[in-house]
Amino acid sequence: MREPVELRRQRIQAVVESRGAVKVSALAAELDVSVVTVRRDVEELARAGRLRRGHGVARPLRDPAGPMAVPAPRGSDPGGEGGAVALVVPERHSYLYETLHGARTVLEEAGIRIALYLAPQSADAERPLVERALAEGARGLLIAPRWRSALIEEDYGWLADVGVPTVLMERRPRPGGPLHALDSVCSDHWYGIHLAVEHLVSLGHRRIVLAARDDSPTARAVRAAFASVAAARPEVEDWTVVLSSPAAVPGTSESGHASAGAPRGEGVPLDLAALLRERGATAAVLHGDVDALMLVQRLAESGVQVPRDCSVVAYDDVVAALGSTPLTAVAPPKTDVGRAAAELLLHRLSAAPGAAGPARRTELLPALEVRGSAQAVASFQD
Repeated sequence: MREPVELRRQRIQAVVESRGAVKVSALAAELDVSVVTVRRDVEELARAGRLRRGHGVARPLRDPAGPMAVPAPRGSDPGGEGGAVALVVPERHSYLYETLHGARTVLEEAGIRIALYLAPQSADAERPLVERALAEGARGLLIAPRWRSALIEEDYGWLADVGVPTVLMERRPRPGGPLHALDSVCSDHWYGIHLAVEHLVSLGHRRIVLAARDDSPTARAVRAAFASVAAARPEVEDWTVVLSSPAAVPGTSESGHASAGAPRGEGVPLDLAALLRERGATAAVLHGDVDALMLVQRLAESGVQVPRDCSVVAYDDVVAALGSTPLTAVAPPKTDVGRAAAELLLHRLSAAPGAAGPARRTELLPALEVRGSAQAVASFQD
């Protein structure tokens, strides 16, 4: 399945905003699509007022110098107590771009200059970016580390010693880990999964599959939450967890109530239709959105219609509504996470009483966006 158009355009906008003027041909090569496709996307983004179009190039609405510099409002002190606030997020990550934009809104309103750094996919790519930001005078740091595996967090102990107020966005430090005492703001993914399972159980579904990624803190939180919620619900007769994509860092499948599902090898696409038949499942929770849309398409190709034959709830709600079958989805409060993280950082940077108080961990509750991809099972309707 091709990447959804809006997701691709979000990636184009993020690249242009972080780098300044970018050639259309370079964007096409980076996104692995045709120049004609990128040119059309750039035209639409320009028409929507999201960037500017030049001869063979795409330009941001404000040209950055180095990282994206957001000028402070007139009359404010752009340097403040020591320069910009650095925002560090993984490249090509539309989920976290929404978080980034929430933080950016708060900082702009406060007249704080912003420096945006997009971390490539290589290991520990954030550290040199943070060091660069600090060398350029950053007075605070908002960061969403990639943390593709649970063990990688142990290599990020340096974040606790950067010397400026730091807030983790959409990341919950491991209890007892090196970052346990760092400020953090994230979504309550246990509650998000609770909403998904509660919705399906209310429609009479008793055998549920979770097809999820395993390559980010959010993915691992979703998997652990599903195992906890499904095992605790007496209505759920059978549940299983499998990888949603061959690129999702394969791990051991978990299973409960009935026979255990076998782990799939790396690079082997999930045959969700076969798994549903094997487990007798009538519903699936799918993480994340792009994987969900691809799996729903494969179900249709196998003769399994959503929601007639299988009810589906997606998790992320970045592009879940854009599929040929709009998907009911759990929507973490991505923008609000960014806003809350920025507000916490501003509090740390202020001279207000208690600004240097104990570390804070803030969790915001997701919502369920119902779009009709889940319906009551026939026996339950009767």
